[in-house]
Amino acid sequence: MDKIIKLYRSVLYMPGANTRALDKARNLRADAIIFDLEDAVAVSEKDIARENVAQSLRVGGYAKKSLIIRINGLDTDWGLSDLKMVANSDCDAVLIPKVDSKKDIFLVEKFLDSIPLAKNVKIWAMIETPDGIINASEISQASKRMGGLVMGTNDLQKELNTRFTSSRLPLITSLSLCILAAKSAGIMCIDGVYNAFKDDVGLLSETEQGRDLGFDGKTVIHPLQLDIVNKIFAPSVDEKELYIRQIDAFDEAINEGKGVAVLDGKIVENLHVEIAKRNLGLMTAIEELE
Repeated sequence: MDKIIKLYRSVLYMPGANTRALDKARNLRADAIIFDLEDAVAVSEKDIARENVAQSLRVGGYAKKSLIIRINGLDTDWGLSDLKMVANSDCDAVLIPKVDSKKDIFLVEKFLDSIPLAKNVKIWAMIETPDGIINASEISQASKRMGGLVMGTNDLQKELNTRFTSSRLPLITSLSLCILAAKSAGIMCIDGVYNAFKDDVGLLSETEQGRDLGFDGKTVIHPLQLDIVNKIFAPSVDEKELYIRQIDAFDEAINEGKGVAVLDGKIVENLHVEIAKRNLGLMTAIEELE
């Protein structure tokens, strides 16, 4: 059986206190939704936001989107209640804010393991502190439930006391360390948000950079950003025929007892075939989602 490919090109934050936004998210072209109970929710609305998200998940209608809930930290007044709601709801993952070490993952893992309904809930970690960056590898491999890392670039910039630059040079080391950690663990790594949601040129540039660095997708804060992000993180349909020809050429070479194939004057090795199959799988998943 072919492995089911989950898409995370675009991961859209939706404030839990905004019922209109939660309803609208059902029909948006986001691959994944982060129902946010943390930064996007005022202190006075924490409890109602939690109930709003729980109700939205009960109603359903989010099609094949991955559904992730960002809880408040377990050291806050709302974190444990948030986690209890996650464990008893129909969501794909819980996103823990400001993860500094594997200990943060262990606490959530232990709780989820105690709730039978939560057996399939993945754990995602927000990486937005210096300790989180330094410990990204141990965090990524802390649990079989680990599903991905999400870069909290705004908080990280604050913690590092760096200035915003279009090149993101002050953050490159941090971003790259997290990508390496996630790839080593075989989990997703999602780039941080681009704050100027009406600046298409800036969003395009930063999204292309994130793709080229190795991110699997990008978090977004507004639906206007979805089309650009989805396009940049999608394989080029123009290359579909080439991928199929690479696979066929390599299969033929193997049947002839050769280790590599030659196609259009270029060597085709197993690694090229793996890339081709991955991109064809992504294309199929995108077609099914849309």
